[in-house]
Amino acid sequence: MEYFLVISFLFIVGSTIGWVIELLFRRIFTAKRWINPGFLVGPYLPLYGFGLCGLFGLANINLSFITNIEWLQIIIMVLIMTIVMTLIEYLAGIIFIKGLNIKLWDYSNRKCNIQGIICPMFTFFWATIAAIYIIFIHDIVISWVSWFTNNIAFSFVVGIIIGAIIVDFAYSLHLATIIKRHAKETKIIIHYEKLKESFIDKLKASKVRQVFLLPLKTIGALGDSIKAYIEAQKEE
Repeated sequence: MEYFLVISFLFIVGSTIGWVIELLFRRIFTAKRWINPGFLVGPYLPLYGFGLCGLFGLANINLSFITNIEWLQIIIMVLIMTIVMTLIEYLAGIIFIKGLNIKLWDYSNRKCNIQGIICPMFTFFWATIAAIYIIFIHDIVISWVSWFTNNIAFSFVVGIIIGAIIVDFAYSLHLATIIKRHAKETKIIIHYEKLKESFIDKLKASKVRQVFLLPLKTIGALGDSIKAYIEAQKEE
């Protein structure tokens, strides 16, 4: 039970930190605006939550059975972490494309990409994150876990947040099924980021105040935004 609580705690921490990173990345480099970077409504990205859990678990593996050279162990671990993180990214992307006709991110304009889901550039980013984690962050995460296990009463808060994420996922999945229906009718893949940007532009045009954490806030507005997005895609 304690192990499950620790994994839940790390999942929440990773999801939240990842959401902040992606939020700033979009604001500075890509969308050039404040936009919720996640599939969910709230401030968390499960991809990074699973990623932190994976990095934590892998970093605890003793590679002495391969080599006793410390720097070589670090290189091997970084390579393993990079492969695992890239696979997590690919699986998450392909599940949404095949299951919901939704592309959460798109690397189609990047060199040597695979189905627009993964590409060498972002695999390099994962390698960089893995190296930073194993060298600088893992000991900090261990101290977080140690604090959590010594303050197990905090698991009540973890339970509440996990419950909120589950409810959020159910709601977001309901919105995704609506998007899928429109996507199947028109036989296209919906690019989720562009859809959210289209929704925000519509709010600005109608002078409606944007609800930042809830970019697709009503079913009616969602349907209209999908139709406008599809029309724009047809024109392109």
